[in-house]
Amino acid sequence: MKIAQVSPLFERVPPRAYGGTERVISYLTEELVRQGHEVTLFASGDSITQAKLISSTEKSMRPQAGDNSWMAYHIIQMEQLAELANQFDVIHFHTDYLHFPLARRLATPHVTTLHGRLDLPELLPLYRHFPTNPLVSISDSQRKPLNFANWQGTVHHGLPPNLYSFAREHGEYFLFIGRVSPEKRIDRAIEIAQKCGMRLYIGAKVDCADEAYFIESIKPLLKFPGIEFIGEIGESEKRELLEHATALLFPIDWPEPFGLVMIEALCCGTPVIAYRNGSVPEILEDGVNGFVVTNQEEAVSAGQRIQMIDRKNCRASFEKRFTAERMAQAYLEIYRKVIDAPMHA
Repeated sequence: MKIAQVSPLFERVPPRAYGGTERVISYLTEELVRQGHEVTLFASGDSITQAKLISSTEKSMRPQAGDNSWMAYHIIQMEQLAELANQFDVIHFHTDYLHFPLARRLATPHVTTLHGRLDLPELLPLYRHFPTNPLVSISDSQRKPLNFANWQGTVHHGLPPNLYSFAREHGEYFLFIGRVSPEKRIDRAIEIAQKCGMRLYIGAKVDCADEAYFIESIKPLLKFPGIEFIGEIGESEKRELLEHATALLFPIDWPEPFGLVMIEALCCGTPVIAYRNGSVPEILEDGVNGFVVTNQEEAVSAGQRIQMIDRKNCRASFEKRFTAERMAQAYLEIYRKVIDAPMHA
């Protein structure tokens, strides 16, 4: 099958550090190539891939406050795609809704995976205006605000099984990995670790938009003993921390569409303690590969009982449900579905 993968230009594929969407695009692209498909990746020029790479900018461009230059390069990207669209059997967009006017007019079958939250007020009129664009959700929870949309399926993210090693033994620390933002609730993670008497490592990036929140609300909490803020971390450092953590803390306070770090932890055999929000109940099996909680009291209790979770069960749940091969097969089924749809028959 001839497949186009269209990535945002905000991070290279795969990203050097933080960047969940681009990371998933990389895993999917490389797995499709491995399975023998002819894949073209539209992404920044510094991307690394076995697919054919077409780029509209030499380097990725993480958005900065007041700088909208990224828009120009995304427009160029869409024009590059439009010129080549008839060469593909299917086009897979990961660019939010930027491409919707173009996609509606393409003769080539296409599908869009939505990677972000969908409960924002401006999205309702947008998706009502584009009701036929075929969409894929990354969790069933994610699609609830737009249940009328043209959903083709839900595909949970997947990872290469050899990305992380299964660690039977672990250190004595909890781990938080993600962004510094109010909805990620680093403050909860710090409280859980303190009450469990555990060291906490925090690998988190601070975007410009969240800098004031970090300084005012999180930085004062870092003075407590056993709390170590590392900042944004690369892949090798993340691997080391995940493989040897006692547990990953995921105390979110928002409808997280997926939460890639949860399956990264499971890949290592590391259990997860997470709040019952968004996709969490779809990913975690309470008492099997972690604990799903609803408040801090339950979270602390889970931390104190975390040794009850067998790390082999964590790895087994990953291998059964969250590999890149399983993700690619699910997308191939959706590609065939949109190709065979009446408008493209």
